Amino acid sequence: MTSVFDATVEPARRRILDLLIDGPRPVGDLVAGAGLSQPNTSRHLRVLREAGLVEVRPDGRRRLYALRPEGLGELERWLAPYRRIWRQGLAALEEHLDTKE
Repeated sequence: MTSVFDATVEPARRRILDLLIDGPRPVGDLVAGAGLSQPNTSRHLRVLREAGLVEVRPDGRRRLYALRPEGLGELERWLAPYRRIWRQGLAALEEHLDTKE
């Protein structure tokens, strides 16, 4: 099984995830939005499915792909300590700017 980190290292896969933020989309929309061929888009979608980041469901003759937000949990947990450092830096910047007024 592909890890979330391995799946998201590829820029084309991140573009596909970005396209799915607003809701489920058919493969054709993802092909056009990602600027990839249909076979390449399908390969990237397979990796994203294996990593638990997207799910697919039939919709008549087409297949709709949707984000699985819970699949991003591993990334969220990994980023948490870095986010804390970032917030501390922003708080220090805000304090500095407040003293300049």
